[in-house]
Amino acid sequence: MRKRRIGILTGGGDCPGLNAVIRAAVRTANNDHDYEVLGIQLGFEGLMTGAMVELTPELTRGILPKGGTLLRTTNRGNPFEYAGADGKKEDRSKVVLETVARLGIDGIIAIGGDGTLKIAQRLYELGVPMVAVPKTIDNDLAATDYTFGFMTAVAVATDAVDRLHTTAESHDRVMVLEVMGRNAGWIALYSGLAGGADIILVPEIPYRTEEIVKTIRERQREGAMFDIVVVAEGAKREGGEESYLDKSTRRLGGIAYQVAADISQHIDLEVRVTVLGHIQRGGSPIAFDRILASRFGKEAADLAARGEFGRMVALRGENIVSVPIRDAISNPKLVDTQSQLVKTALSLGVSFGDGR
Repeated sequence: MRKRRIGILTGGGDCPGLNAVIRAAVRTANNDHDYEVLGIQLGFEGLMTGAMVELTPELTRGILPKGGTLLRTTNRGNPFEYAGADGKKEDRSKVVLETVARLGIDGIIAIGGDGTLKIAQRLYELGVPMVAVPKTIDNDLAATDYTFGFMTAVAVATDAVDRLHTTAESHDRVMVLEVMGRNAGWIALYSGLAGGADIILVPEIPYRTEEIVKTIRERQREGAMFDIVVVAEGAKREGGEESYLDKSTRRLGGIAYQVAADISQHIDLEVRVTVLGHIQRGGSPIAFDRILASRFGKEAADLAARGEFGRMVALRGENIVSVPIRDAISNPKLVDTQSQLVKTALSLGVSFGDGR
């Protein structure tokens, strides 16, 4: 009698904690359920190409603190819109179904963000036994309090704010720090608040340049000759649009330089820009994310073993629960502009560039 078998894949961008999920899922599947585990490489693409490797507790030894993903990942490889040799997109979901049946896969754990989970939900609706684990440093997935990787990104960004503070104060400069956050400004808000930023610009609150300048001048009158501005990559002017490095691919970037250029036209302080970029994604996860990822991996393996498919693991308060995948992707979790966190920042003198 063959052992039951589950597969694990990581899709979308990498983030700290992916290996911790893999390690916990493999150990739980082996130790608690006597399951075999297949590592599916390069996300859903591995289900079309057959690129897989057997995962054992021995193979996952030592990966807990490592960043990235043992299985590699990609933002491409959507089986419903797969780019063929001629560049034309085609639906190859049937290939996924055939692979799952041929290999006798009894369940798949898909670890990813919004894009990955939308694919997982569609495959589940076609009959693929799917369990999801939420992953994104943006923390913008509904139905879970936090996603793993977010707190590590916040820690990296906060360290950058701390370091910029000392050099800004030494040279009487305005330092503009660009952090990740396409539609949700959680990293900017958390790191800006933790690092004592003077101005925080997030996608949810369109800014006005005159309000940023007003804040800087008020600080100058109070004797503060430097400023720290933390801006999410998806922030935009009131009535404007996001800043793109490449509009054809909708690759965000450059908003910090736009903000710096706008400020420079109105004040006499030197303005410098720092873009953190993928530094926020790389490196070892902090303890919070290692633990959360491990708990997610364990619960995902348990869900698969119990046959509870079409569900995503989630953190609610102190407990790990499961929710329908469709609930997690129905609406993004954005910063509430009237939230207690935003009001705390305002009370501490932080400007969001909107005149409040």
